Amino acid sequence: MAKRTIVAMPGDGIGKNVLKESIRILDAVGFEANYVHGDIGWEFWCKEGNPLPDRTLKLLEEHKIGLFGAITSKPKDKAEAELAPELKGKGYVYYSPIVAMRQKYDLDICMRPCKTFKGNTLNFIRRGPNNTIEEPVIDTMIFRQNTEGLYCGVEWTNPPDQVYDALMTHKKFKENFAWCPRPELAVSTRIFTKKYTTRIVKAAFEYAKTKGLKTVTVCEKPNVIRETSGMMLKIAQEMSKNEYPDIKIQDTNIDAQMMWLTKNPEEYGVIVASNMFGDIASDAFAGLIGGLGFACSAQFSSNGVAVFEPTHGSAPKYAGYTVSIVNPIAMIESACMMLDYLEEKKISSKIRKAVAEVIAEGKVRTYDMMKMAGRPEVVKNGAASTSQMTDAIIARLK
Repeated sequence: MAKRTIVAMPGDGIGKNVLKESIRILDAVGFEANYVHGDIGWEFWCKEGNPLPDRTLKLLEEHKIGLFGAITSKPKDKAEAELAPELKGKGYVYYSPIVAMRQKYDLDICMRPCKTFKGNTLNFIRRGPNNTIEEPVIDTMIFRQNTEGLYCGVEWTNPPDQVYDALMTHKKFKENFAWCPRPELAVSTRIFTKKYTTRIVKAAFEYAKTKGLKTVTVCEKPNVIRETSGMMLKIAQEMSKNEYPDIKIQDTNIDAQMMWLTKNPEEYGVIVASNMFGDIASDAFAGLIGGLGFACSAQFSSNGVAVFEPTHGSAPKYAGYTVSIVNPIAMIESACMMLDYLEEKKISSKIRKAVAEVIAEGKVRTYDMMKMAGRPEVVKNGAASTSQMTDAIIARLK
C-alpha cells in the first residue's frame, strides 16, 4: 500500500510542540505516512493578512487528512495592531483559521471523547454514602455541530441598513433594543439549518447504536432559545421515534447540565449539542478526566476531508520555555482518532494501551498531572517534559 500523505499543521504556540510528539508516536508504532507541512495561524495573519493561506487549503483538498496543533486568536483591535504595517488599512479582517477551515470543507461533524484513564490523579472524585469517596468512570462522546450556531461568523457592529431594518421587523427587537444607537449595537446570529442539525443528530444516534447505548442526550436550551435549540430537540425526538425506537432522547439544558456533571457524569454516554454548547460541554467533561491535556477531537465532512486536533489552545507562554513541559496526550489521542478514521484501529488501540499503561503506572507525569503550576522549573522538580512523556509511551509500544 502506498504511504498516506497527512497535512501536518502545527499552528501556534504549543501546537508546534505537541504535533511533533504525536508524529514521533505514529512513526514508532509503524504507521507509514508522508507528512507535508501546512502553514496556519497567527504568524501568517501578521505577515500575509491571512491565517489560513490558500496553499494550505490546496494541500487539504489534495490529501484530505489533516493533523492540527493549536492556534492563537486575539480580539479585533489586537489583530489589527499586530498586522504588518504595509497591510494595515487595506481591508484585512482576522477570522479564526480553524473555524474558516471547518466551514470551507463542511467539517460539520465533531466528535469529542471524554474518557477516564485509570490511575490519573486528576480524575474527578465525589463523596458517596457513609462518607466514602467515589471515582466514577466517565466514558462520554460529545457530538458538536461544528459549522453553524453562534460560531457561524454572521455578525455586525453598527449593523447596515438592511440588517437593522430586518431586525426592527421583530417585535422583541423593536421593543427592547430600538433605544440603542446603531453605532453602539453589536449583533451575532445563531443559525441552525435542518440539513446540518439532522446530520449531527444522526451521527450521535449511529454512535449510540454501534456502542449499544440506550440514550442520546440533547444538551441545549429550548425553553429559552426556542427556534434553534427547539429545532435540534424536535429532530432528535422524531429520529428516535421513527428510526431508532430502541434509543430514547434525554433533554437537558446546558446550564443544568453543568451542575449535573458533578453529580452523575458516568450516566451520559452520548451528548449532542450545537457549536457553542458542545464546546462548553466538552471542556466541562474534559475537566472531569484531567483537563485539556487529555481532550482530543475529530471533525469530518461529507466530502472526505477530516481534521484531527486537541481541543486545548496554543498557550503561547509555555511555547517559549527552553524545555517544553506541556502534556502531549490530547494530541496523541487525536492522532489515534485519525487512525480510527483511516481504519487503522489495531494501531490506534496499541497506542491507547501504551498511553493508559503509562498513566496507570504513574512514574512519568507532566506538570499538570502532578498539580504543579506551569513554570519552567517543573522538570527539575520531578515533572516529565513533553518529550519525556512521549518517550515513556514509545517505550511501552516496544
